Amino acid sequence: MKGGLWGQALLLIALALLPAIGQAVYYGERAPWQAQPVTSDEVDLAQAQAWDDSVMWLDARPDAQFQQEHIPGAILLNEDRWNELLGPMLAAWAPDKHVVVYCSSLSCGASHDVARRLRDEARLSNVYVLRGGWETWQAAKK
Repeated sequence: MKGGLWGQALLLIALALLPAIGQAVYYGERAPWQAQPVTSDEVDLAQAQAWDDSVMWLDARPDAQFQQEHIPGAILLNEDRWNELLGPMLAAWAPDKHVVVYCSSLSCGASHDVARRLRDEARLSNVYVLRGGWETWQAAKK
């Protein structure tokens, strides 16, 4: 009887390990939980902060989140109010500025959408997305 229970336990353990082994074989050295490299339209927080006064921060989050708290000096520009907010943003923009757009987190796509529209529709260059967004900024403050 005891041998049967041990055999069943070992079988369950082996079955539980199969997905992990499969994932290790499939992904090899590029594990999905490892940080992905910064893409050409993204900038990490250290680089953005190194630009110092030549950065124009744009917050692509909803109005309520912006009103609650935002990066000091940031200007609100989200897709919900794009037509209304674009004019004032462009009035504050200067060609020598690095425009860094952020939203809530790494998985938030709003910053990429706003940055793309700034490049495509407003024909701005030096437009980047802050990798990790507001969450990265908050974590750095701690």
